[in-house]
Amino acid sequence: MTNKVDMHVFHDRLTEVFDTLYETQQENIQKAAELCAEAIEKGGVIQVFGSGHSVGFGMEMRNRPGSLVPVHSMVMSDFVTKGIVDLATFKSQDVIFERTPGIADKLYNLYETNDNDVFIIISNSGINGVVIDLAIYAKKTGHKVIVVTSWQHTNSEASRHPSGKKLYEYGDVVIDNCGPVGDALLETGKLEKVCSISSITGAVIAQTIGLQAATILTEKGIEAPVLWDETRPGYKEHNEELLKKYEGRINLE
Repeated sequence: MTNKVDMHVFHDRLTEVFDTLYETQQENIQKAAELCAEAIEKGGVIQVFGSGHSVGFGMEMRNRPGSLVPVHSMVMSDFVTKGIVDLATFKSQDVIFERTPGIADKLYNLYETNDNDVFIIISNSGINGVVIDLAIYAKKTGHKVIVVTSWQHTNSEASRHPSGKKLYEYGDVVIDNCGPVGDALLETGKLEKVCSISSITGAVIAQTIGLQAATILTEKGIEAPVLWDETRPGYKEHNEELLKKYEGRINLE
């Protein structure tokens, strides 16, 4: 018999996941925020990388009122925009860049980083080449690494990385997004499931890390580098000054 699934069922199940996230991941999110606040205090930025839908995590953290300014998204498409590979190669299903090991150092070197940067690397499965390689390379070059993954999903599949290891094994802090295997949340009673949620819980994690990092800085007497909204007098000057401070190190679009 087909299960009836609708917005009410989704609300109830999503609320359960949020409660689980809140109850089980507070400590890990706080530790992640402490690493981010420390990086900012020392003049570093938060380097965020996720492939596939996980790119939304970095978008969630930056370039909007109330967000921390020193956040930079590392994106796979920059291999094309910066002339490392052509578009045909990037899109080829024979290559699948997300699953390609051995290119993380090239991705890292596309950007201006410094020793105080902290990395947030997001992958629901945590088994693909590029995210694992980037975590390895970031740690090799002295950076702290925060991993956001689905604990259920990553433990359900074998690693695709030559080492046989998974992303979470390289995290100084590991945050479980509390999503199910396969990401889709609701059973329909048929083969298919619906309502993928990693981007939803990811947005909550991203915003909470930003909030807690700003709070930590404020409690230390350091003005949190946060974008003001246009209702606040002087917002334009404030925001332009902050963006200029990090010019060349963050995404401005």
